[in-house]
Amino acid sequence: MRSLDEKAYEAKDKKAEIGPDIDLNTYSLESTAHADLKNLDDLPAEDQERMTLAGLDVSEEGRAGTYIQKDATAVHAGSNIDGLEIIPIRKALKEIEWIKDYYWNLLSVDTDKYTARVRLDLQDGYVIRVLPGKTVTLPAQACLYLDKEGFNQNVHNIVIAEEESELHVISGCASASHVTRGLHAGVSEFYVKKNAKLSFTMIHHWAKDVVVRPRSVAIVEKGGLFLSNYISMKPVKSVQSYPTTYLAGKGAVARSYSLIVGSPGSELDIGGRIYLQAKDTRAEIVSRAITNGGNIISRGDIIGEVPGVKGHLECHGLILNGGIMHAIPELSGKVDGVELSHEAAVGKIAQEEILYLMSRGLTEEEATATIVRGFLSVDIPGLPAPLKAEIDRAVELSQKDVM
Repeated sequence: MRSLDEKAYEAKDKKAEIGPDIDLNTYSLESTAHADLKNLDDLPAEDQERMTLAGLDVSEEGRAGTYIQKDATAVHAGSNIDGLEIIPIRKALKEIEWIKDYYWNLLSVDTDKYTARVRLDLQDGYVIRVLPGKTVTLPAQACLYLDKEGFNQNVHNIVIAEEESELHVISGCASASHVTRGLHAGVSEFYVKKNAKLSFTMIHHWAKDVVVRPRSVAIVEKGGLFLSNYISMKPVKSVQSYPTTYLAGKGAVARSYSLIVGSPGSELDIGGRIYLQAKDTRAEIVSRAITNGGNIISRGDIIGEVPGVKGHLECHGLILNGGIMHAIPELSGKVDGVELSHEAAVGKIAQEEILYLMSRGLTEEEATATIVRGFLSVDIPGLPAPLKAEIDRAVELSQKDVM
């Protein structure tokens, strides 16, 4: 049997691009080691500001624990409550025997050259685990931060919600204000055990010439619930993300929501795929995308493999100031008795809507902003108030860029 490294070496030169190929060799793997942080207050003021824009609460008053990585260095990792573990993955691989059952278990290292790069040049990443039966109401937070110009950050993350547990995670990705160019490659594996609930909210706040290549897979067991929220509304060069979720146990549920803005020069190929593999499983994929000059491909795929499953896919796009919007909804029913549906729409703001709001006293700019804000306002069932507030804040902060 080939080892993980052998598979990675075979895959390292694979092209995995839709659009122009990315030359990995043009990005640096060398960075300065950053000092450990005992307190988040010790972060430089600029870093605090940039990380806050990606959902980090520097005070930690509303957080159950924190992981922060700057370039290749895990500078802070720790839980504030019993029953929640937050550990850098390199430390976990050295000290925890059970982590081997989860490491590269859902995703293949030879998927493409980005997964191969993460395997061969792993820098760090986080392991977040909530113990069986434990309900963690406050979200855990993580921030993956680019501080060096032209750096290639490679991370591997594992999130585990044990049986009968509840866990919420905010994972923010950001770059320092002086960084204009970089590459972030990330592998994430999610495990939602029997009757567990996991919500995972990703907020991106990159720079205009940063390339982002996340590769994610989740598995949900009997009675489990997985909520996945992806928010990318700031300028970025290129994002390519197509996470896969397997509903492997009876009654498992997955809901995926994305809010995307494509700025001029941005190329975003974003979507999700959910396999309904057990009786009474349910899936929902909802996407809201706006382009004001960028190119967006919005994908969704729901596959029903057993009778008695239900899935719905909703993909809506809005063109404000040029750009390209391409919606690709897919449904696959492999047996009798599946119920799958989708709706997709791409268009512009109706002039009559603007005129109506202007008749109520708003300026044209205010009317347009109000419509855009409503378009991006997605009701996410089961999302705790603190996470809903973070999403609303991200939408509000991005309003100027959208306009």
